[in-house]
Amino acid sequence: MSRTLVAFHAHPDDEALLTAGTMARAAAEGHRVVLVLATDGGAGLAADDLRRDDGLGRLRLREAERSAAALGVARLEWLGYADSGSGAQPEPDAPGLTRFCRAPLEEAAERLAAVLRTERADVLLSYDANGGYGHRDHRRVHEVAARAAEIAGTSRVLEATVPRDTIVRAIRAVGRVYRFPAEFDPASFERAFTARADITHRIDVRRHVPAKRASMRAHASQTGGAGAFAPGEGTQTGDRTLAAFLRIPRPLYDLVFGREWFRDPTRPPGGIVSRDIFEGLP
Repeated sequence: MSRTLVAFHAHPDDEALLTAGTMARAAAEGHRVVLVLATDGGAGLAADDLRRDDGLGRLRLREAERSAAALGVARLEWLGYADSGSGAQPEPDAPGLTRFCRAPLEEAAERLAAVLRTERADVLLSYDANGGYGHRDHRRVHEVAARAAEIAGTSRVLEATVPRDTIVRAIRAVGRVYRFPAEFDPASFERAFTARADITHRIDVRRHVPAKRASMRAHASQTGGAGAFAPGEGTQTGDRTLAAFLRIPRPLYDLVFGREWFRDPTRPPGGIVSRDIFEGLP
């Protein structure tokens, strides 16, 4: 039976890191996949040239289109909010746009619920209450998704995550062969995401690693630091986390990114871990 999967993410490129394999697998198996972005990602780190005339958000949405095409996504929607930024305080509201963290909950939830109703979504992918690693827009995704599912009657919401012990081991392994950029704090992952015992779904996406890598590559603006990278200009003096992941040798990349994990908040921990996000749906 064909199902509909809606993946809800805070910024362009978030889908590439946590759910791209699951999305590509669902599309390859004949299911309809919809990607919804809360923000345009305009407050993300990027080269100075890419920020000219406030064009970063428009660029990142175009990059999301290329990522969506690589994953087999049937529909891409932006809820119309601005990126709130990752500094100590949210960015001021952009001209004509509200920062997502300031968006009224009911308003944002209604926008997402409209997509869920139209698509008759079977599964909604979201984040945990901490937003994985604590970004304010990711926490807001959790709140908005939970409320939108109530409004639209979407029965299954899965929180995209990573088991802490697995990602810490993977980062240590990568660190033996690659020097991470200064901005990357491996210790932060010891406090992020989800305990292994609470994971309810483990999805094998090894056959879809090429699509996942293509999704990552699509977000070229996010592979260099400020002033470090400008697509098409051949200048790159810095490195970013996404670029670091893309530099991992393929066998190790497959090991690190060949599975994706989710938590169903309605299921008690410690049960049998499901291997299909649609398993058990009526």
